[in-house]
Amino acid sequence: MFKPQYPTPDTYTPATIRPTPAPVEQREGATVPHKTPNALGGLVQQSPGTALALAAGGVAGVLALASVAVSLLLAVAVTAVALSVSGVVLLFLVRALRQDFKNH
Repeated sequence: MFKPQYPTPDTYTPATIRPTPAPVEQREGATVPHKTPNALGGLVQQSPGTALALAAGGVAGVLALASVAVSLLLAVAVTAVALSVSGVVLLFLVRALRQDFKNH
């Protein structure tokens, strides 16, 4: 009752599919048109929508990195202001304590 029952291991073997090249009929003297590779290495079909999507993705990435950089700089600025204010307060406290000890 308290023994775990494990499922049987899978015996599935994935099928390997190797495409066979289609026979090419060539006439003598005929030239075969050759596609030039695009900038993306043939991974994405070139279309106006693809170019627009890539541009929008690039802009979104730059904006995300810029917002992270600005927030980091803002955090550094806030920390610097807080440290300088606390330094001034500590300076006033130390001076006030020195004057108290000199008077007594």
